[in-house]
Amino acid sequence: MTCNVGTTDRLLRAIVGSAIIALGIYFQSWWGLIGVIPLLTALSAVCPSYMPFKISTAKEPATAPEVQETKQD
Repeated sequence: MTCNVGTTDRLLRAIVGSAIIALGIYFQSWWGLIGVIPLLTALSAVCPSYMPFKISTAKEPATAPEVQETKQD
């Protein structure tokens, strides 16, 4: 799978996911498990909901310079 979540997006997802989990623990609610979703997408750098819309917050990877072949006799 290709990375479609950028650095800033990953950081925000990790913070929000952790906060939701912490609130779920604090209030002793199962709703805190929802925080696992943004946390997993932050760790994997892949967001399945971005794929159908072809959204990507990740920077495009730098293209490698083409290698020129040299003839040796």
